[in-house]
Amino acid sequence: MPGKVVYAMKILVTGSNGFIGKNLIAQLENRGFSEIYKFDKQTDKGLLASYTQDCEFVFHLAGVNRPREEQEFMEGNFGFTSELLDLLKSNRNPCPVLLASSIQAELDNPYGKSKKAGEDLLFAYGRETGAKVLVYRLANVFGKWCRPNYNSVIATFCYNIARGLPIEVHDPNVVLRLAYVDDVVEEFIRALNGNETRNGDFCTVPTVYTVSLREIADLIHSFKRSREDLSVPDLSVPFVKKLYSTYLSYLPPDAFAYDLKMNIDARGSFTEFIRTVDRGQVSVNISKPGITKGNHWHHTRNEKFLVVSGKGVIRFRKVDSDEVIEYYVSGDKLQAVDIPPGYIHNLENLGDTDMVTIMWANEPFDPNNPDTFYLEV
Repeated sequence: MPGKVVYAMKILVTGSNGFIGKNLIAQLENRGFSEIYKFDKQTDKGLLASYTQDCEFVFHLAGVNRPREEQEFMEGNFGFTSELLDLLKSNRNPCPVLLASSIQAELDNPYGKSKKAGEDLLFAYGRETGAKVLVYRLANVFGKWCRPNYNSVIATFCYNIARGLPIEVHDPNVVLRLAYVDDVVEEFIRALNGNETRNGDFCTVPTVYTVSLREIADLIHSFKRSREDLSVPDLSVPFVKKLYSTYLSYLPPDAFAYDLKMNIDARGSFTEFIRTVDRGQVSVNISKPGITKGNHWHHTRNEKFLVVSGKGVIRFRKVDSDEVIEYYVSGDKLQAVDIPPGYIHNLENLGDTDMVTIMWANEPFDPNNPDTFYLEV
């Protein structure tokens, strides 16, 4: 396996311990960037002068969005930006600067005004110095590592619902513009490589979702229920896939595991793992030595068997035939076996240990319409 490529480029990330900063730095390190100057509000201010001497790209993510006093908006979002740019100028370092601004910059509120002031300052800096500047007006960003019960409704909903705590939805029809943190990070890395996505003077994250609070709350509640009904969200929908990943990241550390209902008898056990309407059902079957299970057939229902431990034989007989077909299976050689409709089938454990079989069916079992007819192979 080839070694990991290491890049010597020196990158400064302000707001390095924030939500986007942590995700960005983790992915930069995954990509082989080893010289990352991390600057956060807890970092010694003196280091910023040193970092701005030789950094080759700046991700300016630091900002204030929930201050104790209103004037802190301007101090954090304009004042610190001014300090950063002054240091770059004094060090004669015209490296590119990427600013994480906000769609709030379009609005006439204290936070929006402070973000707009930071944008204007950076644009002026670019004109004065010739440095490349990239301003991203980010939508509401969601994903792992975002602080709940702070300024992200998705982080708060995920955290509270995962713990059985109430959520507040004042107006379920409110529509949010949302960007997933991994999409933001990928765009930022494209910008680092000179391939930013531009929209006039501003840069943009290409993938943004427009979703109502009601939809968000309903989806997250369904994620919690999925442990009870064994469902899996429709992950072919990109927003659902990303929201589900986000929800799982907020599970309490002592609640990753959950029990399944095992149907146990003298022959072994049968346990449903996943049930979906459109992608079928997955179950785990355990057969004791010498035990035969099955001896039935289906009109439309079909299955796949995968023996992962032990050894046995799957027998088939077409309903209108006396010919018996045998497939010998073993955990030593993983082989999926299709169970076609119209074939009586059974599964016998030929070993002296339990045989474990993963079973997929094209539809969840419906006791009111089982499509299962018992006959001996």
